[in-house]
Amino acid sequence: MNCDIDIRNAVETMRRGGVILYPTDTVWGIGCDATNEEAVRRIYQIKRRDDSKAMLCLVDSPDRLQRYFRQLPEVAWDVMDCAVEPLTLILPGVSGVAPSLIAEDGSLGVRVTRDEFSRQICYRLQRPVVSTSANISGCPSPACFREIAQEIIGQMDYVVQFRRGDTSKHKPSGIVKLGADGTVKVIRK
Repeated sequence: MNCDIDIRNAVETMRRGGVILYPTDTVWGIGCDATNEEAVRRIYQIKRRDDSKAMLCLVDSPDRLQRYFRQLPEVAWDVMDCAVEPLTLILPGVSGVAPSLIAEDGSLGVRVTRDEFSRQICYRLQRPVVSTSANISGCPSPACFREIAQEIIGQMDYVVQFRRGDTSKHKPSGIVKLGADGTVKVIRK
């Protein structure tokens, strides 16, 4: 399948409130429009995950962050610029996303994806895209498509064709939490 058709199908599915399975800059992810509460809740059900456990979102550019975070800590720009590997930032003061994505402290994990495929999905949707590992909560994250359980695949509204044959072992992103006061806490390297 043509990569562009795959992106278009994934975006159309999310615009209709659907859930997709797609490759990211790290592991394969389950995704949806991060502003659609019903779709977000469906992902929690698919993963059998307690909704008190946060999920992260992908965006296509640093500029998009400013649409969803009231006041980005100044250090956020420096941390993003210095990151060599994919890095998820937990940032304070999020708004405009599904309420169940927002942690009790008002923060959200977000990553500016550098992967062209997932970046195009985010860009064409023009909203953040949920990105949570394609596994049942508590089970190991699949490193490639062939490790994803059929139980997960069968619950998707659209499964991307692109990179299914890639057997490279990918790993989750690093995670850094930034406070409104500029504090930096490394959660996962």
